[in-house]
Amino acid sequence: MTSSPIHVVGGGLAGSEAAWQIAEAGTPVVVHEMRGVRGTEAHQTDGLAELVCSNSFRSDDAATNAVGLLHEEMRRLGSVILAAGDACQVPAGGALAVDREAFSRAVTAKLAAHPLVEIRREEIDSLPPADWDSVIVATGPLTSPALATAIQDLTGEDELAFFDAIAPIVHADSVNLDVAWFQSRYDKGATEADKAAYLNCPLDREQYDAFVDALVAAPKTEFKDWEKDTPYFEGCLPIEVMAERGRETLRHGPMKPRGLTNTHDPMVKPHAVVQLRQDNALGTLFNMVGFQTKLKYAAQADVFRAIPGLENATFARLGGIHRNTFLNSPKLLDAGLRLKAQPRLRFAGQITGVEGYVESAAMGLLAGRFAVAERLGRPLDPPPPTTALGALIAHVTGGHLSGSKGAFQPMNVNFGLFPPVAVATENADGKRLKGKMKADARKRAWTARALADLDAWRAREPVVAA
Repeated sequence: MTSSPIHVVGGGLAGSEAAWQIAEAGTPVVVHEMRGVRGTEAHQTDGLAELVCSNSFRSDDAATNAVGLLHEEMRRLGSVILAAGDACQVPAGGALAVDREAFSRAVTAKLAAHPLVEIRREEIDSLPPADWDSVIVATGPLTSPALATAIQDLTGEDELAFFDAIAPIVHADSVNLDVAWFQSRYDKGATEADKAAYLNCPLDREQYDAFVDALVAAPKTEFKDWEKDTPYFEGCLPIEVMAERGRETLRHGPMKPRGLTNTHDPMVKPHAVVQLRQDNALGTLFNMVGFQTKLKYAAQADVFRAIPGLENATFARLGGIHRNTFLNSPKLLDAGLRLKAQPRLRFAGQITGVEGYVESAAMGLLAGRFAVAERLGRPLDPPPPTTALGALIAHVTGGHLSGSKGAFQPMNVNFGLFPPVAVATENADGKRLKGKMKADARKRAWTARALADLDAWRAREPVVAA
């Protein structure tokens, strides 16, 4: 074993996962995290793997959901992020949501206690020193300006960026339970707590129309001249941007009323519903689902308190907005996430052009395994593209879906990134599959193939955990 460490720049989800994978393979690793020395526009603590936008890792359904499949693949590869998520879980229907403070503490403690992990609180404000022969840059969407400039100078590429908005968090005891009720959509979940994991605030047509009007008219954050043309990521649009696209947009998005029955008035179907998801283990904080916003703070309180059930709401955190940065990865990175212009540098996390907590951690997991395999002289091929991990890395290193101008765009994991799969056209009784049954059969075929292929890849993987 070499005593020369691998360096990981950034202690977010991707950096923490990369460091864990390296250390677990028996190789020393140094994590360089600037928080504690220099803050960001969005983080509130100096804890590793702090969750900023939401406390949800989204669906945990490994049979019919692509992100749930990604969860399962990462669990099978010893992910520290998924282990901490499972340990710090809070009720969320069919989703994996966590107590965000407990989660960050758990990840920080695991890495700090590992004998092969060193955590240095310092900002890396330029390209890493030349004697760092293996580096993973996992600085996330909030890469420090100095380092971003250094990377841009090295690659010669203009950065691609978008705005990412944060949803408000409400104190649970300030929600009016004479109006709101607890229920997960379609009563999803394995336990009674899961089936009642969300608080629901109903709006009739008049209330919905008034809310949309107020949302569109409310004062919003002013952007600087150099920021004005930066596109939003479609998967995390501010609520008011969605409202501006059409009066019915929200009713078919985060405020859809489907799968919910108002226990206070079961005979009346709500025209729209605002859902709040539990945000901490104590159940004292709830996140407004899909309500990421760029409204000014005073306007947020006024507009959101007009929602029935939230008329006396107190906010633990109001929404906000920050600028995200990512690479043109298909052009700049190879299949091992190495920078083609300087292969000692690998990139991981959102800066590579994946979107979402789990996807970011997944890229850290892969980067860590690639780096340690290289260090040990045991080359490692990427997972097959039939797996969720393989589909993601294929997306960011060349298999992306081009936009109208051929631009690389961020992407969550989804079955659209997977190769086609053969699926039965009839069930066991000979009945032809169609509609939802056919769609579910195809999803199950994708996930079954993925897990079988992942296990086969893992059996061939040359990196052996310590």
